[in-house]
Amino acid sequence: MTSRRHLIAAAGALPALALGARAAHAQQRFAQIHMFIPAGPGGGWDGLGRAVEQVARQGGLVGNFQFENVGGAGGIVGLPRFVSQRRGRPDALMVAGSVMIGAVLTNRSPVGIQSVTPIARLTQEVGVVVVPANSEFQNIGQLIAALRAGPGAVSVAGGSAGGTDHITLGLIIKALGRNAREASYVAFAGGGPAQAAILGAQVKAGISGWSEFSEQIAAGRMRALATTGATRSDPNVPTLKESGVDVVTANWRGVFAAPGIQAPARQALVDLITAMHALPAWTELLRTRGWDDAFLTGPAFEEYLRRDIADTETVLKEIGLA
Repeated sequence: MTSRRHLIAAAGALPALALGARAAHAQQRFAQIHMFIPAGPGGGWDGLGRAVEQVARQGGLVGNFQFENVGGAGGIVGLPRFVSQRRGRPDALMVAGSVMIGAVLTNRSPVGIQSVTPIARLTQEVGVVVVPANSEFQNIGQLIAALRAGPGAVSVAGGSAGGTDHITLGLIIKALGRNAREASYVAFAGGGPAQAAILGAQVKAGISGWSEFSEQIAAGRMRALATTGATRSDPNVPTLKESGVDVVTANWRGVFAAPGIQAPARQALVDLITAMHALPAWTELLRTRGWDDAFLTGPAFEEYLRRDIADTETVLKEIGLA
């Protein structure tokens, strides 16, 4: 501290901009992070990756981010690319989460989330069941009645096959006494394409994370019928459970490092994300996006992953998706 004061005194009165740059440099953990998004732009994984960039750069933790989006099949198109091309790189991160676990199991992919290095679970988000603004379904009760009468006649858009959205629909149909295999689920590579299909009335309804549809709901272009959490996320939107459908689901997202990195490199990435998570800007971003803080690192995150993979496999088998 003494040497820094001496340096400032010797240099004289420095411009505020230079002081800001010096402070940012002092905090910087990485000059650059290569952020890999195994999904198209505009979805939840892309949103989380851009949020990490925003807070980490503004906080002076990272100098620059380089993004790569490779979408398809719940992340299992991009995942092998990340594993092979980023192996051993200490400055690479990939966004993934519960959707990838389901997609790997459904598609029996030889490369899974176990193939990468866990860094941190960051967020958890409940889903929302929506319909286009001009839909025939005015409330969740009417949609439930249509699904009970004939699931195949009610096309529902969502993320990749076997992901959280698909599982949610399967559980709804099973709770209504029908076979989940009867579902007319239309899988999309990301939230953007699914949103376009719903707005264009190409499907009857849609399921995704609340943040992915919140803007369209607020603008009146979509109608939110129910959320998938244990309690209401919005006072005006009921949960599935209180609507008579005993289903509660949530979608977690986090960041993973490349395979083959050394322990000090992994710890440096954990320290980076931990420092970002501690910034007030991250807390504010969670609030504005409607994301729940689900921060978890280290052995606790690894154990969570093991349990989530086992639980997801059980659910997919129960509803006939694996």
